[in-house]
Amino acid sequence: MNTDKTQMGTGPFFIVLMVSMLMVAYEFSVPAEATLVPVGTSNLPVSLDTTEENQDTTDEIQTLPGFEAQLIYEVPREEQGSWVGLTVDPEGRLIVSDQQEKGMYRITVGDSLEKPEVDVEKIIMPASGAQGLEWAFDHLYANVSGKGIFRLRDTQNNDQYNILEYLGGPQGRGEHGNHAIFLTENQEELYVVNGNHTLPPDFTSSRITNWEEDILLPRQWDARGHARGIMAPGGYIARINPDASQWEMISIGYRNTYDAAMNQDGELFTYDSDMEWDMGMPWYRPTRILHAVSGSDYGWRSGSGKWKQYFEDSLPPVFNVGPGSPTGVLFGTRAEFPARYQRALFGLDWTFGTMYAFHLTPEGASYTAEAEEFLSGSPLPLTDAVIGQDGAMYFLTGGRDKESKLYRVVYTGDESTVEAEPVDDPEAEAARAERHKLEAFHGRQDPKAVEAAWPYLDDDDRFLRHAARVALEAQPADSWAEKIFDEENSQAKITGVVALARAGAEEYRDEAVNALLDLDLVSLPPDQKLGYLRAMSLIFMRLGDPGEDLRPRITDTLQQLLPYKDDRVNVELVRLLVYLEDARVIDKALALMQEEESPETPDWGGLLARNENYGGTIQDMIDNPPPTDKLEYAFMLRNMSDGWTIDQRRAYFSFINNAADAMGGASYTGFLERVRDEALVNASEEEREAVEDLTAQSLAQEPSFEITAPDGPGRDWTVEEAVEEVEGHLEDRSFEQGRNAFFATSCATCHQFDGYGGAIGPDLTTVGSNLSTQGLLEDIITPSAVISSQYNSSVVELEDGDTVSGLVVEEEEYVKVYPRDPEAAPAIIPRDEVVSVEPSEVSQMPPGLVNTLSAEELRDLVAYLKSGGDQEDEMFEQTEGEEEE
Repeated sequence: MNTDKTQMGTGPFFIVLMVSMLMVAYEFSVPAEATLVPVGTSNLPVSLDTTEENQDTTDEIQTLPGFEAQLIYEVPREEQGSWVGLTVDPEGRLIVSDQQEKGMYRITVGDSLEKPEVDVEKIIMPASGAQGLEWAFDHLYANVSGKGIFRLRDTQNNDQYNILEYLGGPQGRGEHGNHAIFLTENQEELYVVNGNHTLPPDFTSSRITNWEEDILLPRQWDARGHARGIMAPGGYIARINPDASQWEMISIGYRNTYDAAMNQDGELFTYDSDMEWDMGMPWYRPTRILHAVSGSDYGWRSGSGKWKQYFEDSLPPVFNVGPGSPTGVLFGTRAEFPARYQRALFGLDWTFGTMYAFHLTPEGASYTAEAEEFLSGSPLPLTDAVIGQDGAMYFLTGGRDKESKLYRVVYTGDESTVEAEPVDDPEAEAARAERHKLEAFHGRQDPKAVEAAWPYLDDDDRFLRHAARVALEAQPADSWAEKIFDEENSQAKITGVVALARAGAEEYRDEAVNALLDLDLVSLPPDQKLGYLRAMSLIFMRLGDPGEDLRPRITDTLQQLLPYKDDRVNVELVRLLVYLEDARVIDKALALMQEEESPETPDWGGLLARNENYGGTIQDMIDNPPPTDKLEYAFMLRNMSDGWTIDQRRAYFSFINNAADAMGGASYTGFLERVRDEALVNASEEEREAVEDLTAQSLAQEPSFEITAPDGPGRDWTVEEAVEEVEGHLEDRSFEQGRNAFFATSCATCHQFDGYGGAIGPDLTTVGSNLSTQGLLEDIITPSAVISSQYNSSVVELEDGDTVSGLVVEEEEYVKVYPRDPEAAPAIIPRDEVVSVEPSEVSQMPPGLVNTLSAEELRDLVAYLKSGGDQEDEMFEQTEGEEEE
């Protein structure tokens, strides 16, 4: 989940910190009278159907026919926080955790199917901030943000935890840190899921032989500084024993996967996040369902370095979902639902308030999927869900200190809810069994592995081929390298060379290159062409550059295929030829960039229909699409220094300028500017002068409408006053005045909205679907109350003793600091003058920006934000009397 956590301060949480530092168990004496501490009850109406008298006025939740979502508890935020973690204990009670420091709670839901009593008791332990909770081995495990894994125990047999043990593990701060923890398929160990800002553990074993960045051409870090400097493995899934003394890496290469779950076959799946700022760039990857098989690397690399899903050393997704912010996942196993939904993988999307049911179908050694919207609401910031012992689904909303609620989903339809059997597919079951046999060799040496893996190196099933390659890589290369060179099957040879490049030594470089050159690249099927080209790239990245005697043969082989009918093959050909500095690639790549294209509408599962706010932005991209595929060639050509003509340079920079007129994600323009800057650095002085008329202007889009100062009169707005003036007064609003207020109050200096604005703060296009009116006003008026780690200000200490505060973007040679004053220019500080960069507890966004607005103007601004920039929103419909006026 893209949620935020705060640091521990003093009080009880300091005890947790001390326990962490001392790495001991801490025993608490809990008085008998404190065994039950009820802090809240609920007896709310439960039906959320569409009839007015039964409708929940707080949230409108749409469910599939036959399902009913019941609001059973509203969390008092000031007392109990905003809930993000959820599990079930042996007594069937729910255990939840606040995201920050308000603690953990145990919830007993009554037996009533319509109006259950809900008792909430606070757990008397200084533990909180757990996004992962699991009852296992008679203990409660918690994966706590920024701290690691804790275990809560009851040794007094009074139904209260009295011992808190710190078990260690990685400590990932912020929104991309410590996430899920849950039992393995054999119920004897635990899986741990951590995000890409969480350093890998000191593991005792790994299913992945070794990992590197494996990016052939120079990377661009994100244009706004996100995840800069974070290297492989990125997010990961590990396996631990009950006391967390042994860590085994299972699967890596995720961005910020929050949770994972196992199906009835014991197969592990996760729902990884996208990097929405990348939209429009060729390395953008949507949120996706992934099969987390042994030894897999799904190729998240920071900035532009993300791997292609067709790379031979990676794997394809089960299903591409689209933009969003994935949080909890779970299978419907043991739910009193129809069989189709017992087998479904449910995925929660925090940003769009949607829970999907992904229906998996076995295919070979893996699966395919279809997606169905199971329930949705706006706002409905989903965080976690479980299947209760009563067969109902329970889910939470909350995160980022927003309003939190507990819901129950029950099935009231006519279909049978008898326990579903696993899907009967003997062929798929046999394929999975073969994969498991191969996976048994992952991460360990065994003389039987080479013989067992070899028949699968040419398998058409990528998951079997992958399992065989990983098994091979775990064995000493000198025990199988010669077999690769003697192999006659083209796919087996390609797979083997990939393994050799990843696991071998430099001494194998020339033989590996020649093994590929001996194949007829032109006659290979497209997928084998892609494997061939990735294998060649891996040789250069892992084993070193080819000798001068091999280079002409390699470039001539590649040139004879370029251009090809498959754009994927063209991309990899250009990548290699640019790396090899073959100037003949310039003309061919420019020709590919200038070809006409008909962009396809993204198939993002009904995204436009289910979220009008973000859908409007997506529609803008569809109406004015970026040349995404062609940008890949421009991105690679920026590295070419020699061999250009003036006409080619002008064609190149004209393409960049034209691309800047299209719509993209928040980092789109920044990436283009850096591509242009780096290409200019690699140009000669004569070439730079010849294109000066093309490269002098800014690429940022400017609004096409006039911006005027607010009319006022303003006031020093408080949250309470603003809520009173705005809540319930969002009809008959002015779209133009709301848009003007967004720019006049300097919001657009830092925030992008509806395609315009800066790149310092978060994109606000979807804020209306994520936040209530009160939550939105709180963020505007008290911006330092909850600060997302992605936009946290920092204090930069300089050698001369001075400090500079603001949002920091770190480059290799300098640090750029954007001050809180949106009108002030950023400070650019040479790296050698910087002593330290430390997080600040003050938001980058200054308070009081809306104090120039009158109540009417504030209402218009809130309506503009909540509409997502949609001028047709009903909030802007004028009554007949007003139109006549």
